[in-house]
Amino acid sequence: MNQRVRVQNFGVSRDGIGAGQEQTLERPFGHVDPGELMGWALDTAHFPGRSEPGGSRGLEDYLTRDFAPGIGAEIMGRHKFGPQRGPWPDDGWTGWWGDEPPFHTPVFVLTHHERPPLSVGETTFHFIDAAPAEALEQAKAAAGGLDVRIGGGVTTVREFLDADLVDEMHVAIAPLEYGSGLRLWDRPEDLEDRFHLEQITAPSGVRHCFFWRR
Repeated sequence: MNQRVRVQNFGVSRDGIGAGQEQTLERPFGHVDPGELMGWALDTAHFPGRSEPGGSRGLEDYLTRDFAPGIGAEIMGRHKFGPQRGPWPDDGWTGWWGDEPPFHTPVFVLTHHERPPLSVGETTFHFIDAAPAEALEQAKAAAGGLDVRIGGGVTTVREFLDADLVDEMHVAIAPLEYGSGLRLWDRPEDLEDRFHLEQITAPSGVRHCFFWRR
């Protein structure tokens, strides 16, 4: 079975911004509003944790339903896990997601400050100081033959792209601009030297970019 390395449902603005600066506990995305950036996903019928009936169907609902199947491990940057900087404080922090994170797989958190693994619900977080290729090797070994998701944030996705370790990617471009922040790209076409690219604009106004290796 061929394990793929995938980026899924990753949101950016028209000017390529996927997160703001000056992250805090109250503002996980800095000055960027995740409700604006990822509103298309939040509005779908099958968005995880949706408590109200209804929601949109079609392509975007399919993308939220397809988020978990086939994924055996995730790699994320430290600041996707939490707002702390430097050595880990003894503050009881277990991530942004409460008692049951949505991953249900091993998650490898890239950090220069290693710490023992942390189990929260069905998810175990492993804190590793590793380059992208080494982290991917560990994640693949833990994934049980399933795919590995590069979950973000922007810096982590960019590092794996720069290391040429991504096989497939879906990026959702919201119809808004921020001007400043953490930028994934100048334009999606910049990746066409390595990837095929297909773009579809949904009724929500979001442009969905699908990349797969040439």
